[in-house]
Amino acid sequence: MFKWVNPKTKIEAELSVPEHVAIIMDGNGRWAKKRGLPRIMGHREGMKSIREAVRTAQELGIQSLTLYAFSTENWTRPEEEVSFLMKLPKQFLETDLKELHEQNVRVLVAGDTTKLPRETREAVDEARERTVTNTGLKLVFALNYGGRDELVQAMRSIAEDVQSGLIQSNAIDDHLIGERLMTHVQDVDLVIRTSGEQRLSNFLLWQSAYAELHFTEVLWPEFKREHFVEAIESYNARTRRFGGV
Repeated sequence: MFKWVNPKTKIEAELSVPEHVAIIMDGNGRWAKKRGLPRIMGHREGMKSIREAVRTAQELGIQSLTLYAFSTENWTRPEEEVSFLMKLPKQFLETDLKELHEQNVRVLVAGDTTKLPRETREAVDEARERTVTNTGLKLVFALNYGGRDELVQAMRSIAEDVQSGLIQSNAIDDHLIGERLMTHVQDVDLVIRTSGEQRLSNFLLWQSAYAELHFTEVLWPEFKREHFVEAIESYNARTRRFGGV
């Protein structure tokens, strides 16, 4: 729980904090276009919002924060933009890994990293290795990630184990499937998407089965602490029944 004064109503509220927040960081290109800048400048500016989101998550006591950094579909973007996006993880970790480690943040990655450029793989591998024993916020970067691809890989892994006799088919349940997913964190409580779009875009499809969804018109480079807290306030206004009454 944390206390917050709504800047619009000036009313103080005590809010409960979701354990796992996932963010679809959308609107970098539109932010740049509005200013007559190349799309890559929007992605560069968006890195500042990542830093603020991580610090806010730590401040609020959120246990896991998953950021949709690069999807399996993003490879279809212009080559120059893809090349720039592939450099961002290394740039971010080179400047921020020391602070993340000192703040007890554990860095994780979800997605098929084998298809990432070598320098990108090495940067994320180093971040995972250096923070593996940290016990604070779990910061998950979804890189070359797709929810459908994640489920396909999980099903193949289970099918192979059934075929080899390691497990029985009647042992397959949601717990086993969850164990085979790329994201080794709890189910998502709150999904935030910026820029006004209202869809999941193949993001954490299994983990978000009962997540609350918060859509904001704010473009990702303009997403600040107050917008994060507004999303948590919206989350607190929901009644989560998980299929019950």
